Amino acid sequence: MSNLYPYKGSLPQAEEDVFIAPGATVIGKVTLKKGVNIWYNAVIRGDVEAISVDEYTNIQDNCIVHADPGSPTVIGKYVTIGHNAVVHGCKINDYSLIGMGAIILNDVEIGEGAVIGAGALVTKGTKIPPYSVVVGSPAKVIKTLDSSSFEERKTHALRYYKLSRAHIESLSE
Repeated sequence: MSNLYPYKGSLPQAEEDVFIAPGATVIGKVTLKKGVNIWYNAVIRGDVEAISVDEYTNIQDNCIVHADPGSPTVIGKYVTIGHNAVVHGCKINDYSLIGMGAIILNDVEIGEGAVIGAGALVTKGTKIPPYSVVVGSPAKVIKTLDSSSFEERKTHALRYYKLSRAHIESLSE
């Protein structure tokens, strides 16, 4: 993958079945687990702190993922990060969905199965409970989902994984 770049001796690590679209950039201390898919023009920049992305997570077009010293970015499995989102120095637990254009700031923790609405601003240090639906600027919890709802977000993440396979095939034609 030619869009993996070292930074000060740290080269991103990508496990099997990872898709990094043309135009996407992954730099430095970044770990991408099995089935992760990074879409067109996304940037994952692990220059000042580590970034880890767990299995079958998708980071869609034009997203920015970064961190600050002392605030690594940790993204769980089966997470969807929608187009144009900014994820910075935070922890996003498994089966969560970050809506298009949302901004997640340093030291935020998004609970398992949470849904962050499009355009939401989750301010520094906020702790979002599991299975919460969050909207607005600043973001506020508006309801709690049933814990079984994570299956919908897992299915969504797997659809993106399957779509990445189609893109790999199409790009190799």
